[in-house]
Amino acid sequence: MLRHWLWGPYSPLGLIIAVFTVAADQANKIWALYFYDLGAKGTVTVTPFFDLVLLWNRGISYGLLPQDSAAGRLGLIAFAFVASVALIVWLSRVTSGLTACAIGLILGGAIGNAIDRIAHGAVVDLFAFHAFGFQWYVFNIADVAIVAGVIGLLYDSFFGGHKKAENPSKM
Repeated sequence: MLRHWLWGPYSPLGLIIAVFTVAADQANKIWALYFYDLGAKGTVTVTPFFDLVLLWNRGISYGLLPQDSAAGRLGLIAFAFVASVALIVWLSRVTSGLTACAIGLILGGAIGNAIDRIAHGAVVDLFAFHAFGFQWYVFNIADVAIVAGVIGLLYDSFFGGHKKAENPSKM
């Protein structure tokens, strides 16, 4: 019975994408922190519109709801755990590859950022885009995966095959 709740036909696809997302995110952060030593270098200009910069995000998206206390950090970790379990249950019920890929990206991103909170007490953000005086927020691969996953879910909800109505004349 538990297998039915946690495993479905598209579960392997979504979980493989989640594992690759976590691996890419964590490898990038390990490289930036320990091999490239971005913290010691400060802001590194890569192009006129893109910098590498080390930012410790103690909140959620865009640094909202910063949690400097241990209880706040544990609350965000617990939220990520509960959300991950919910995503796995949802993944076990999906009927399209696109939805499975999207959930896998969101799951991998959530786990990647939760690992940061456990290991460092904050999420490691590295990438900063800017142009014409506008500075976008600093983000990481996990954040990109979450946004891409949400876009995939939105696309599937508006244009996916499950929305095609049956032809009433064949009824």
